[in-house]
Amino acid sequence: MEKLKIDTIKQLIEENKIRWTNHIVIRLLQRNINQKDIEEALLNGEILEEYENDYPYPSCLVYGITTNNKVLHVVCGLNEEELWIITAYYPNSLKWKEDLKTRKERE
Repeated sequence: MEKLKIDTIKQLIEENKIRWTNHIVIRLLQRNINQKDIEEALLNGEILEEYENDYPYPSCLVYGITTNNKVLHVVCGLNEEELWIITAYYPNSLKWKEDLKTRKERE
């Protein structure tokens, strides 16, 4: 599969070709994040990291902004037909630099 592209992610969202894993549904409830926030963050987002060897599909970490103007990180994977939403979280300053796009070095 070719390199992941944010435009492909956006297209799959607009076509409603999204697979919500059991893991993400649980995380959404635990973290008080709704599906609309994830979709919005992905539609205005940018890919920060790629995980080409993830199983079962290559995945990536996307930085985006929710409808409430909060920064959200979303991990999603792609196969030839669907966007798999894996997890999402609000990044914090313990692991991320001030821009919330750059990981802090592990000490």
